[in-house]
Amino acid sequence: MNKTITTHYIDGAFVESHGHEMLDIIRPKDSQLIGRVMLGDEEDTRRAIAAAKRAFATYGRSTKEDRTEILRRLHEAASARLDDLTGAMVEEYGGVAQFARLIVESGVNAFLAAEQALQQIPLSRSWNKTTVTLEPVGVAGLITAWNANALFICLKLASAVAAGCTVVIKPSELSSVQTQVLVEALHEARLPKGLLNVVTGLGTTVGAELVRNPDVDKISFTGSVAVGQSIMRDAAATMKRVTLELGGKSPTILLDDADLDKAIPAALVMAFLNSGQACAAGSRLLVPRTQLDAVKRAIASAMHAFSVGDPADPTTAIGPMVSQKQYERVQSYIRKGIEEGAELLAGGEGRPRSFDAGYFVKPTVFVNVKNDMTIAREEIFGPVLSVIAYDTEDEAISIANDSRYGLHAAVLGTDIQRARRVAAQLRAGRVVINSMTDDPQAPWGGFKYSGVGREYGRYGIEAFLETRAILEA
Repeated sequence: MNKTITTHYIDGAFVESHGHEMLDIIRPKDSQLIGRVMLGDEEDTRRAIAAAKRAFATYGRSTKEDRTEILRRLHEAASARLDDLTGAMVEEYGGVAQFARLIVESGVNAFLAAEQALQQIPLSRSWNKTTVTLEPVGVAGLITAWNANALFICLKLASAVAAGCTVVIKPSELSSVQTQVLVEALHEARLPKGLLNVVTGLGTTVGAELVRNPDVDKISFTGSVAVGQSIMRDAAATMKRVTLELGGKSPTILLDDADLDKAIPAALVMAFLNSGQACAAGSRLLVPRTQLDAVKRAIASAMHAFSVGDPADPTTAIGPMVSQKQYERVQSYIRKGIEEGAELLAGGEGRPRSFDAGYFVKPTVFVNVKNDMTIAREEIFGPVLSVIAYDTEDEAISIANDSRYGLHAAVLGTDIQRARRVAAQLRAGRVVINSMTDDPQAPWGGFKYSGVGREYGRYGIEAFLETRAILEA
């Protein structure tokens, strides 16, 4: 593949970019150039916003039935390109085939999940001479991250469409090929012109214009804390509504009654999820101090299942990092862990043996980590796990909550009632028990620095709605 992308999707058509800056598209598995993309600028963004504003004049008055029909067409159109979307994620991002397929399917199915959730939301309620309606917020700017491109775009789009909003999407420039395949698919859904607009460009240009433009009523962003803070500050100037999903440093609490033969593989799956490039990755494993030696042996024994290799190989568990920059970031954290005195149980610096190209990282496990170490405080976004010992259940809960993040958490143990009791004390937006389970209707979002607001299901749709009351004399 050697693809050059020069268009954006505005007002129902693929139009040539006004911006002229070109960006190379590099394949993570071998650092080879596979294409180029022309980045949009402020003018491209303003054209897309204008198209969305025009479309909202009509679509903002749509009925549930109208929105349901569009969600079904979006699902049908995206489903037809499922294999292409998966292949693009493997090629451009380096997502391993077994996980990329799940991510893409989750994105495609987000349209059906939104349709189901929409039926559960009463858009109008009346009593006496009062009527309360839930109204679409308006034009929504959707800014998405590079680690699950199809999922983020489809999820946010589905919620906005279900609410009656029109959208301008700024996907990550690192996902340009994936975005092109997805938008080509969604174009076949025969949407009203201007309902969906997509401009690929930098956050400092396209993203910034979305945030400051007074014709954009809502921003939904997935990405880093620093960018989220900037969006929140700048959006205040035009009183934009914001939803921010900003990552995590998720704890997994291993209780002393856990079956290590099951719990340790489950903990490693959560730690190395999406090659560690996942905001929900369980990158802190809290274990009873009395079982630390047994846990170390169990981890060493289970690591063989997490093979590093070509992401297209269905047996590969961990693929490359998305870019040279991300590779270097992960390497710097591994060095920092060693410098701060953590014990290296597996992995370490450099590429795995036999890899002399690509952005591959050794899956790395540190033990004897203190919760105040850098590797236990900061989001690494790579396959690096910190094992932290605790003495009591209360201490485990305290360590788990001692983080500026609060997106995701997990509890592993055989006594379900006890696991539920521990889970209920964790300051995280979502807590799973004994596996990385999912529910497309359950809210997704975080406490503290992990963000503002929720996505998925009715919670995600409600984030794009405003409440209006009409009272008669």
